[in-house]
Amino acid sequence: MALDRWIALAILMICMAYGYTAFFTMDASLPPFMQRNPVWPSTFPKVLSVLAILSALVVVLGLEKADSDEPKAMDINYRKLHEYNLTQALGLLALMVAYALLLRPAGFLIATTGFLVLGSTILGERKFHVMIPIALFAAVFIWYLVQEVLGIFLRPWPFFMGV
Repeated sequence: MALDRWIALAILMICMAYGYTAFFTMDASLPPFMQRNPVWPSTFPKVLSVLAILSALVVVLGLEKADSDEPKAMDINYRKLHEYNLTQALGLLALMVAYALLLRPAGFLIATTGFLVLGSTILGERKFHVMIPIALFAAVFIWYLVQEVLGIFLRPWPFFMGV
């Protein structure tokens, strides 16, 4: 079985566990007044799990493949993984983990701006005079939407600033 099918099989297993949770365990703790609502908190996870399971099954069963078995230029060849930019991919994964860990202590604005600047640097962008203002604008804009428009508290500054 090809690498993409193995990955799709792993995603299928994860989505099946997620779907089981969404369909059978999330609704058990609903208060009685919410059980009569047409849309529950588990509605989106249910839809998401069904769509993800169907998508993973399409890849596992090979329904998206064309009839020719010839590898195309855009196909991933697992025998040549050393030729791909794995350092960029692993760097971005490490940056995502660092972002998740720094989000509360550093605050949303600093963590998000740093993530955007460092992520684009890892991907090869070197115009810092363009990159930093765009990252700052994006972080402030997203914070404003979440905090003020949606009304969800999102700590903008580090915890020691007390704001």
